[in-house]
Amino acid sequence: MTRPRGFSDRGQAFPIYITVVAGLLFLALAYLAVGQASVNRSGAQTAADAAALAAAQNTRDQLAGKWLEDLLDPTKWQDIFDGKVAVDDPCWRAGQLAAANDANLDACEPLEPLKYTVTVTTNKSVGHSVVPGTENIKSSKSATAEIEPLCTFKLPGEDKGADVLPQLTCDGKAWDLNPDDEAGLPKPEDLFDVHLAD
Repeated sequence: MTRPRGFSDRGQAFPIYITVVAGLLFLALAYLAVGQASVNRSGAQTAADAAALAAAQNTRDQLAGKWLEDLLDPTKWQDIFDGKVAVDDPCWRAGQLAAANDANLDACEPLEPLKYTVTVTTNKSVGHSVVPGTENIKSSKSATAEIEPLCTFKLPGEDKGADVLPQLTCDGKAWDLNPDDEAGLPKPEDLFDVHLAD
C-alpha cells in the first residue's frame, strides 16, 4: 500500500508547530510578568507622590495657621514664609496617604525647611509569574514635595504706627488685611503652593 504523498512532511511539522506555540505562550506570559512589575512600580510611585504631597500640605497648613496667629505682628511673617518656625512632624499624614495607596511608609524626612522626601514600599508583591521569585518582589519608590511661599510684603515705616498692617501680595493678588474679617483673609493655598519637586 502506498503512503499518501505529503503525509511524512505533515507528521514532521506538527512537533515544530507545538514548539513554536509553546514558545509564543511563554513569551506572552513573560510579557505579562513585565506588565505586572510595571503596574506594581507605578502604584509605588503614586503612593510616594501622594505621601510626599501630604507631608508638605500638612506643613503648609501649619505655617498658614501660625501666620494667622501672628497676623498682628508682621515682623514674624518672613520667618513663617521661609519655614523657619517650629511645626509638628507632618510625617504621620504621609503615612496615612501611603496606606491609602496600599503601601508602607519607609522614610519621611525634611530636606530643607520647605521640602520633604519620602520612600514607600508596596504592600503587594509583583505576584506569581513564569519568572521565578517575583512572588516576593515588592516595589519601592521615593518622591519629594516642596512648599513654595507665594507672598511678598513690605513692613510699614515706624511713622505708620504699630497697628498698621502691610499689604500682602500673593501670586499677583493684593490683599488688604482685616483682622476682624477672618473669612476674607488668605487661605493656606493662597499663601503657599505645594508641588512635587522636579
